[in-house]
Parts: sequence; C-alpha cells; structure tokens
Amino acid sequence: MFKPIRSFTSLQRTPQTDLKLGSVLAFVAGAANAGGLLAVGQYTSHMTGILSSVADHLVLGELTLALAAAGSVLAFLLGAMTTAWLVNWGMRHQLRSAYGLPLVLEAAALLVFGLFGAAIGFMTPVFLPLTVVLLCFIMGLQNAVITKISRAVIRTTHVTGLITDLGIELGKLLYVNRQPDARPVRANRDRLRVHGQLIACFFVGGIAGALGFKHLGFVSTVPLALMLLLLVMRPALDDWQRLHAA
Repeated sequence: MFKPIRSFTSLQRTPQTDLKLGSVLAFVAGAANAGGLLAVGQYTSHMTGILSSVADHLVLGELTLALAAAGSVLAFLLGAMTTAWLVNWGMRHQLRSAYGLPLVLEAAALLVFGLFGAAIGFMTPVFLPLTVVLLCFIMGLQNAVITKISRAVIRTTHVTGLITDLGIELGKLLYVNRQPDARPVRANRDRLRVHGQLIACFFVGGIAGALGFKHLGFVSTVPLALMLLLLVMRPALDDWQRLHAA
C-alpha cells in the first residue's frame, strides 16, 4: 500500500507521479476552496479577482476592505515562499520527505482552519479575517508545491490556466488540416489528459468540500488533512529512522 503512495512525494519524479500528486492536491484545493466559500463567503484561490478587488476598493475609498484583500494576496504569496523555503531546506539536508514538508504544514493549517471556523460564530470580527488569510496561505503553499515539483507544468489552484490550456489543445484537436503541403496541426493528447484530469479532480473536490461543509461542518477538514499526511508519512518515517540510526 505504502510503496505506490511513497512515490507521490519521492525525490525521484516522473510525469506520472507528478500527475498523481497533482490530482490529489487539485481535489484538496477544490474541497478547501468550495468549503471556504461556505465558511467565509469568498473563494480564496482566485488571486486575480482578489487583486482586482484591492484596486476597486482603493478607488471607492474603502481602505479597510482594500487592506483586507491585500492581506489575502500577501498570505498567498507567503504560502508560496514558505513552500520554496521548506523544500530547499529539506533538499539541503538530504531529506526524502523534502517535497512533503509543505504538505505537513498544509495539513496542520487545514486543522487550524477547522478550529478557526468553529470559532467564527462566536467572534466573527476577529476570526473571519484570520480564516480568510489562513485559507489563502494554504492555497499559496499548495500551489507552489506541485509547481516546484513539476517545474511549473502542473498547477492545482489556478484552474483558469488549466482551462485555457485545455481549450488550446481542444482547438488543435478539432482543427481541420486542409493544406496537404503545410505542417499539420496536432493536439498534444497527453496535455489534454493531464489538464482534463486536474480540472475534473478540482471539480469533484469542490463537490466533496461543499457537501462536507454543508452536512458535517468544519470537521470535514480532517479527512483532507489526513489525506495529505498519508502522502508524506512513508518518506517522513524513512527520514526519522535514518536520523536516529546515524
């Protein structure tokens, strides 16, 4: 059981393992994003819209809202920076779990999100902004993980780019090559499959997250956190045994 799961976050990467990890992370991102909407009333992976809202609020003189939106963008940025720091630190120390370290932090953050969420009803002015910032941090953290591992081939929270790439390849697929002397237009079927699978996983995760938050509440973050910990558990145990054997 653990051998195939171990490959998801191993240092030896293949396009297949990148896609497997990307699919799981896309599912988690979709679930957290959809659940976040029900919890805090906004999506937290859409940096384009949030950054645009900063400009809108500034023009309208709504400085408090502008600062809140800017804080969300900064949290996403800090999440991506944290991933880069953790992975590079793990690589320098020759850890087999180097790629999994950000996932451990993400799992912990999801559990904290559940705790914050339970407190929103009691102290909304305090915990609601913190929850939004935490969710944006999680999204930046996660998106940077697979982006770094796959060398920017796969992303899990930036669905706009995935759908754009899917549309480009579908356009090539449906293109009619009428000029026999011209170089034919051919779709990259591997990219079609990759982008289609990631989009589907994000969508299914969104459904699962929305259903979970609707019927179970914030406790639905626990399975997401456990899923991430399962991915990194075997490499982390290997590092633990190696460090204690040295």
